[in-house]
Amino acid sequence: MSAIGLDVVGIRTDPDLEKAVRVGLARVEDLLRESVRSESAFVTETSRHLVDAGGKRFRPIVVLLAAQFADPEAVGVVPAAVAIELTHLSTLYHDDVMDEAPRRRGAASANTRWTNTVAILTGDYLFARASDITADLGPEATRILARTIATLCEGQIRETVGPAPGQDPVEHYLRVITDKTASLIATSGRLGAMLAGADPITVDTLATFGELFGVAFQLSDDIIDVASDPVDSGKTPGTDLREGIPTLPVLYALQADDRAAGRLRELITTGFAPGDGNTEDRVGEALDLLRGHVGMARARAELISWSSRARECLASLPDNPAKTALESLADFVVDRTG
Repeated sequence: MSAIGLDVVGIRTDPDLEKAVRVGLARVEDLLRESVRSESAFVTETSRHLVDAGGKRFRPIVVLLAAQFADPEAVGVVPAAVAIELTHLSTLYHDDVMDEAPRRRGAASANTRWTNTVAILTGDYLFARASDITADLGPEATRILARTIATLCEGQIRETVGPAPGQDPVEHYLRVITDKTASLIATSGRLGAMLAGADPITVDTLATFGELFGVAFQLSDDIIDVASDPVDSGKTPGTDLREGIPTLPVLYALQADDRAAGRLRELITTGFAPGDGNTEDRVGEALDLLRGHVGMARARAELISWSSRARECLASLPDNPAKTALESLADFVVDRTG
């Protein structure tokens, strides 16, 4: 398995669950495209840019799996999955502007194809469409999504500003990814269970799983960004280094008092500016230093800890194929880094 999505072991090994999730995802796709349609052909085009680019629809899958703990056919489940995906897509438009990213999902990013202004306004439009959908699901769903969007923004601001004087950079980073990544996955679990009619304890359990798993999910991406073979992962190693994002393997390596940490500190301080003829050599050197450093082992141990906690929190839920699938997700984020 190379991607998180329907390749989850617990889905693949249960034909009925796989069929249910596939049917649910088809409904999500239909409503997703309908939801971004505007009277303006240009707004429709910019809004469908990333929708049409595809993606794993991982967050909607979490919504659909959470709904399996009650009534998965409840009318609010698919709209909730769409609102979650629209929120996720809106953050991608904004991220690409902030990162000056030229490409997204194999296509030119919206800011490159059009302008930063168009990309930002399209992201805002998708936020609004997500809010409109949840308004039909009741005030509690609307409140949950609104608070999640606020948390996403707070996480991005925290990352942009950096740790406060005297604050542990690792603690700061874990808070950032909890807000930026894990909060929306937690809301996926919460809304999926809640709108399917699950009891409050089950709803809270699936939200907790989403948050713990969301942190593990991001940590696995951090490790893959350093350790991956681009042929296997489909990703270019060192992307976070190039963008100046200090991920967990880097932060742990920089805490060490050894020659490798000293050289890594020099490389990061100088930066990896695009256009510099030595940039790729410097990125390659930094990656080599990280791959052989104890900081990578510490980062993987942290990943295993978050994944284990996510898996353990599911113990109180009834045994069913959806629980097995969620457990498989928790295992998968560790296995993909091995």
